[in-house]
Amino acid sequence: MSSLPTCYRHPDRETGLSCYECGRPICAECANPSPVGIRCPDHAGAKKRIAAPRIVRRPTASMTAAPVTRVLIAVNVAIYLITAVQGAGLNTPGGALFDKFILYGPYVAQGEWWRLVTNMFLHGFLLHLGFNMFALWAIGRPVEAYLGSLRFSLLYFVSGLAGSAGHLVWSPHYPAVGASGAIFGVLGAMLILEWHATGKLAGNAMTWIAINLGFNFLYNGSGGNISIGAHIGGLIGGILVTLAFANWGRGHAAYGKVGLLGATGLVGVTVASIVISYWKVRGFG
Repeated sequence: MSSLPTCYRHPDRETGLSCYECGRPICAECANPSPVGIRCPDHAGAKKRIAAPRIVRRPTASMTAAPVTRVLIAVNVAIYLITAVQGAGLNTPGGALFDKFILYGPYVAQGEWWRLVTNMFLHGFLLHLGFNMFALWAIGRPVEAYLGSLRFSLLYFVSGLAGSAGHLVWSPHYPAVGASGAIFGVLGAMLILEWHATGKLAGNAMTWIAINLGFNFLYNGSGGNISIGAHIGGLIGGILVTLAFANWGRGHAAYGKVGLLGATGLVGVTVASIVISYWKVRGFG
């Protein structure tokens, strides 16, 4: 259950944002970006610091520790070490666990549907793990702080599932591993959150997305084997889930309880991912 504070103007909306001037928690609708940080409506037009009683809040675990992000990184590292021991060394993982978790269209066609989820905890080599865990650490913490640990967990796993479906659409006959589909889903969430807060899509998230997708196409064009389908699928899944999480009112979005729309969005993306995966692998030998 999320332990985030609620907006001082909208008590039903949880938030990880706070006013730069007074420290009060504010939701995306109340956030007013400025060169020095976001401000609440009371301080949005202030030219200088306004003398106001400062509210001192003890940071919650969700805001400072990002527990789900930390656990996901720890699990990915632990599984990598297991597969390195079972495989040919630290930079060449393999073995029974790797074979059981990897995503491969013909195996999914035989009923091994768990591979749509388990593959996101495997990595092909040490640098692959390092890049993905750095990205998860950099973008997972702020997104988890804003959405809360429960919504972030749901976002991550459903985005990973959408990424698996994307891979099977793009290259069903090639095996795939990696957390990048789920991480692109977190990037998709960050894109929507930045849009809600600033009214613009051109921000940090869009920059990350453009650079990574551009590198994907260039690398694959020179003979690489990055799963572009997983990245695009995860990105689409993350965007759709975050839009479903938003409680739309007065033309703005705010993030409170998951609600019926949020649950419907989660189920919809999950079912769509499984259906698309089945459609791509049916008939495989």
